[in-house]
Amino acid sequence: MGISIIKVPDVGEGVAEVELVEWHVKVGDLVKEDDVLAAVMTDKATVEIPSLFDGRVVELGADIGETLVVGATLLTIEHAGEGNATASDNEAAAASPVAQKEPEDKLPEPAPKAPEPKLPPAAPPVAGSARAPRAEGAAPLASPAVRARARAAGIDLRRVAGSGPAGRITDGDLDAVFAAGPAAVAAPKPGRSRREGAEDIRVVGLRRKISESMSLANARIPHITVIEEIDVTALEDLRATMNAGKGDKPKLTMLPFVSAALCRAIDQHPEINAHFDDDAGIIRRHSPVHIGIATMTDKGLVVPVMRHAESLAPFELAAEILRLAEAARRGKATRDELTGSTITITSLGPLGAIATTPIINHPEVAILGINKMAVRPMWDGAQFVPRKMMNISASFDHRVIDGWDAAEFVQRIKTLLENPALIFMED
Repeated sequence: MGISIIKVPDVGEGVAEVELVEWHVKVGDLVKEDDVLAAVMTDKATVEIPSLFDGRVVELGADIGETLVVGATLLTIEHAGEGNATASDNEAAAASPVAQKEPEDKLPEPAPKAPEPKLPPAAPPVAGSARAPRAEGAAPLASPAVRARARAAGIDLRRVAGSGPAGRITDGDLDAVFAAGPAAVAAPKPGRSRREGAEDIRVVGLRRKISESMSLANARIPHITVIEEIDVTALEDLRATMNAGKGDKPKLTMLPFVSAALCRAIDQHPEINAHFDDDAGIIRRHSPVHIGIATMTDKGLVVPVMRHAESLAPFELAAEILRLAEAARRGKATRDELTGSTITITSLGPLGAIATTPIINHPEVAILGINKMAVRPMWDGAQFVPRKMMNISASFDHRVIDGWDAAEFVQRIKTLLENPALIFMED
């Protein structure tokens, strides 16, 4: 048998270190070649590391949350044939407590038995009997007359020890309760119970990356947020009409229209579709519009990227948004699909608020937030009429986007969404 070390692989693109976010095995597990051993995270993508051998795991090289450099020991595996570990590596693995094996015919010595602490009884017996109250959840035994007396006195029979056969509660047991004071076994009053203690949760993996990203953006970017209300009645009518005749195309939500309007608005405001490298003092304006779609997953918020959104029609936008969201939620989005956005859209969907203050996805210079839609009475000059209204919240990097330019951009978005035909008109 040989001992082989599985090392942290080079995941490409200049990544020098990764964070261990999940173990799929434990010491002693039998694994086959290509079985997933662990998952590590780079700056955004999660990478699964497979086994190179059929064998048995003898040692784990790190704890969840640890940062490992490329080439560091991830774990060691015992397998048939020659191993890749050096002699010193083999000696270290053999000496490791997790790698030692007892001979099969030798049983481990039993650990000395410590005296068990005596726990106080759940409730002291209150009747004149040595019996303890019945096990938790067991129904009390009592005659209808005894039950009636207990109900009238507010006595909880589940806390009364019975002296009769099989623990049956007798009138004498109730008399003993009355003598001791009925408050001792009264049914608990309804109300909220107090809770104690706290739980420490280590910030690792995607949650750590989100925390670092938000801290960086909030610390380095002076935000200005512009909030505007949009009358989306006409847009909703158009959406319903297009969905009615969609055939086998994906259903249109609000996001494809917002994405299309964003691309059209950027045509007139190219300064919005940019990155700001504040270390180098460079603003890089991008020609293609690569929209990041903030997506909530079981492990946290990720931002898959819809590339060249400016070239896609509404149903194509809908299909790509659906594909990216599904890949992100299943943890299957690639590194390329999680990097390279030039501007981001965030939406809370049906949980949306009246207004939000979205945080920019560094190093971008703007983010567009979609808030909830509601029917509200709006004055048309003569009367109040019901209209479908939706607020948008757009945040900008105030170092490179002036307030006037930010307001103009938001007004352009408003005009396009309130007059959706303009989204599809050629300039």
